[in-house]
Formats: sequence, structure tokens, C-alpha cells
Amino acid sequence: MFHWYVINTYSGHENKVKQNLEHRIHSMGQSVNVRDVVVPTEQITEVKDGQQVQVEKRTMPGYVLVQMQMTDESWGVVKNTPGVTGFVGSRTDPVPLPKAEVDRMLNRETAERPRTQAQFAIGESVKVISGPLADFSGEIAEINDDSQKLKVLVSIFGRETPVEVNYDQVKKI
Repeated sequence: MFHWYVINTYSGHENKVKQNLEHRIHSMGQSVNVRDVVVPTEQITEVKDGQQVQVEKRTMPGYVLVQMQMTDESWGVVKNTPGVTGFVGSRTDPVPLPKAEVDRMLNRETAERPRTQAQFAIGESVKVISGPLADFSGEIAEINDDSQKLKVLVSIFGRETPVEVNYDQVKKI
């Protein structure tokens, strides 16, 4: 029976471990026992210099998912792959992941829109480039990644006024 398992790797070496593991599976004839090797990632839209850029980020640094049928041979192939530090679970009996958890990790349950990650910091000076307050400058007071908005303190008639704007309505000064 095929199940998904999580293996520990050295952080930052997930793609190299995936390559090594796929090569070992093929060369050691374990393709019948190991179906898939996946590095969980997600698409994030970052705003850089007023432009939106799609970036792929790892959702679980230091981990790789493997869909396999647990046998002594397949366990040995995965465990002895360079960069693999072990399976998640007990040392002798790895714990398979529930299907719902695998679907969540691989973003299969919903077609979410890509997340946007702010390239701003609280206290940073920005200039509003669109909307009713275009050409006003201010300082970031709050960042809300969920709604992709910033609260910027803009000086209107000599008073600091908080204004809520989208990420794409401002640029760094």
C-alpha cells in the first residue's frame, strides 16, 4: 500500500536530496516501491520596486515528501540517500501522513490565489503612487499580509493621518 512519508533533510538541500533520491530509486530498481518525491512549495507574489514578481518558496524547509510502499529495500534506499537525516516518526517505524494533511501540504484541496508577500517594513518611508492620495509620502505604521494592505501615516494639513493602501499603490522612497 502506497503512503506519503516525510523525510528530514539538511535545510536548503531539499532539491538536491530530491535529485539524489530520484537517481537512487532508478539505479537501484525501486521504481515499483517509490512513486513520487516532492519538495512542498507555494507560489508567492512579491512586490519589488512596484512590480509584482512570482516567486516559488518552500513551505516546509528541511523536509521532503515521499510517496512509497514501505519495504525494507525502499526504506534503505531513502534512509541512505545523501542529505537525508531520517524519516519523521519513530526511528524504526516511520509514520505515514493522513491524506488530508498531504493535500494541504501540496495545496491540492483548493485552488488558492497566490499569496503576496510584502517587501516593506514598519517605519519605512514610502510614496503613494496611485489613488486619491497619489504623490503623498508617509511612513508605514502597519502591515497586513492577509489583506495585502499597508497603513501609512501621511501628513495632511500638518497632521499625521493613517491611510490604508494596497501594496501596489506605494513604492519605497
